[in-house]
Amino acid sequence: MCGRYQRRSDKQKIAEAFHLGNVDGLALELVPDYNVAPHTMQPVIIWDEQEGMRSLQMMFWRYLPPFVTDPKKFKLSTINAHSANLLDSSKIWRESFLSRRCLIPADSFLEWRKAVGTKQPWMFAMKNDELFALGGVWQEWRSPDDKTGMGTFAIITVEPNELVADKTSHDRMPLIVKRTDWQRWLEPGSPEQPPIDLLRPFDSDQVKAWRVGQRINSTRENDSALSEPMKDEEQGGQMGMFGE
Repeated sequence: MCGRYQRRSDKQKIAEAFHLGNVDGLALELVPDYNVAPHTMQPVIIWDEQEGMRSLQMMFWRYLPPFVTDPKKFKLSTINAHSANLLDSSKIWRESFLSRRCLIPADSFLEWRKAVGTKQPWMFAMKNDELFALGGVWQEWRSPDDKTGMGTFAIITVEPNELVADKTSHDRMPLIVKRTDWQRWLEPGSPEQPPIDLLRPFDSDQVKAWRVGQRINSTRENDSALSEPMKDEEQGGQMGMFGE
């Protein structure tokens, strides 16, 4: 799954990387977020079909289907959308996958390896440290009285690549959309030919991984030091504590 990521890039860097044009007029400021957690508002890139361009929007990281009347009473976990379920007609993702796909700017993402008594966080990023794009689906949610509305999104998960599987033993990782596929991913295209072929693990040889301290496990923590690799002696000490 994907339950945490980092976005160190500001509005201008995102605009340049995703070719959004001039964003000076956008009524939002993006300070770095070193511990992006679910149930928060985050920048998401969608395709504005009316304007024929990529658009940066602030959306809530928890996908809310149209049938939800009260988000507080909606108990289903929808921060992630499993790739295997996207086209299942009995599920909630189908329409959004066919026509409302999005890109989530990220500089790194987190996965945890389960250990006795704790979870060991691993951080993953591009070897060249470039900003990359997580693939997701989005939905505009409105309250029954039509007085409240907001964009909501989920990050799609796929099978793990060799690096993620080796470091965490997870059976999933977030979908990373290659730069050359960004436009195809964003545009709705033909419903008869959705981009199923892009639902694959990202190449391990382009990704790096390192252990970080357990302070990042708390969503209350949010500073640049969370990205620092654990020292060898720190890793050994923690592993010894938990019998690994």
